[in-house]
Amino acid sequence: MPANSAAAGPGSRPHVLLTDPIVPDAHARLAAEVDVETLPPGLAGEASDRALYERISQYDGLIVRRQLPGDLFERAHRLRAVVRHGVGTDFIPVDRATAHGIPVANTPDTNANAVAEYVMSGLLAMTRRLADFDAAVRHGDWDRRMAAGEQSRELRGATLGIIGFGAIGRRVAEIAGAGFGMKLVSHTATPAKLPPHVSPADLPTLFAHSDFIVVACPLTATTRGMIDKALLAHARPTTVLVNVARGPIVRQDDLVDALKAGRLGGAVLDVHAQHPLPADSPLRALPNVLLTPHLAGLTQDASMAMGLAAVDTMLALLRGEHPRNIVNPEFNAVNKETT
Repeated sequence: MPANSAAAGPGSRPHVLLTDPIVPDAHARLAAEVDVETLPPGLAGEASDRALYERISQYDGLIVRRQLPGDLFERAHRLRAVVRHGVGTDFIPVDRATAHGIPVANTPDTNANAVAEYVMSGLLAMTRRLADFDAAVRHGDWDRRMAAGEQSRELRGATLGIIGFGAIGRRVAEIAGAGFGMKLVSHTATPAKLPPHVSPADLPTLFAHSDFIVVACPLTATTRGMIDKALLAHARPTTVLVNVARGPIVRQDDLVDALKAGRLGGAVLDVHAQHPLPADSPLRALPNVLLTPHLAGLTQDASMAMGLAAVDTMLALLRGEHPRNIVNPEFNAVNKETT
């Protein structure tokens, strides 16, 4: 591990840095066994990166809830474990962690139900035009209800296309199929693992036949920009797209064009090309878009589950164990080569 500095002395408690606070119960569990510190609140962008650069050499473990600088692990450090408080590991330069023999883990499945319930909430909000009718009542337009029959629709019997069939995709399928009687199709790298009631489909076919589409796949080199003008051209003009994965999977300019031109019926976007969503984003002006600030997986229940899982994983890694949720098991080969 060429970038590592000397480890903590014998008998001393490990030091763990949190990029952001975790739920009190999880923090207390962690603090019972290690010394814990958290980055100062309110840091973002370059200020956040500077704080990480300045502190990284002091810690044995890092629990991540924000984007890390790509060269963080090139700095002198003594890290023995990095844990993502969440599922997506695109916040972490995993390849560089592996090169330095650092195990990286995440907390899979802990927020799948929260995200799936958000998906269904978004679909219901769009199909029943809840924001529009709420605004009408607040402005005294009670007679707007007369338009409900023409402007609202039901989910039962509609086709839901699910892109990615991991924990979130599976839970969405369970709720949509058993709870709402929707027809289900999915595009996944492992179609043989789909349950019998979910039909496999390539992306153009999924877009052509779906009334609603949920993006629930990880952001990778392959999926970045995957949903573009050519793919959106297959969608129906009434189709609603829901993105709970990562913003860059969808080419935002192409999405905006499709929404403006009426080639797509609407969108529910919890993630965006840039966070926070810029003040001049054209998405803000579109009436057929529901925007939220990356909160689909944030509920009291999910935050507790993620926090406890992150802490338990961190403690296991610091003890030298190899939990199943390590995302770069090849890190160990690097350690063996350097010993």
